[in-house]
Amino acid sequence: MSSEPTDPTTDPTARRRTVLRGAALAGAAAAAGAGLTACGAKKGSSAGPTAAADLGAASEVPVGGAKLYRDDKVLVSQPSQGAFKAFSAVCTHQGCVLDTVDGTTASCPCHGSKFDALTGAVVQGPATRALPAVPVTEAGGKLTAGPASS
Repeated sequence: MSSEPTDPTTDPTARRRTVLRGAALAGAAAAAGAGLTACGAKKGSSAGPTAAADLGAASEVPVGGAKLYRDDKVLVSQPSQGAFKAFSAVCTHQGCVLDTVDGTTASCPCHGSKFDALTGAVVQGPATRALPAVPVTEAGGKLTAGPASS
């Protein structure tokens, strides 16, 4: 075995090693990119619905509690009988849609942010901004949320 350094432009073993090393780095970069994409896969505008959304019966939202309308990206609370508040259900941290409500605390599945469903305020980060308010109306026992509902 020679102790002289190999020339990667002429030594086939060195060229093969360089190609394999490059392929490994490319694969690692792709995997890291896929992980980041998965982290934000549910991203969307934090504004909530872009058109009026018919949410159904107002009686589904408990007095002193909240209900998540995940498909419509709306979180609705009823602090007192007949008084409804709505917020975007899109986390202000990285745009994931909230997935659960426990009492008046709504949670984001992506990074653990929690929000007060009565005010939209951040209860636990990493989110630092409150959920944006969304107009909500009740008429004939039915709730409608979104820009055209006011």
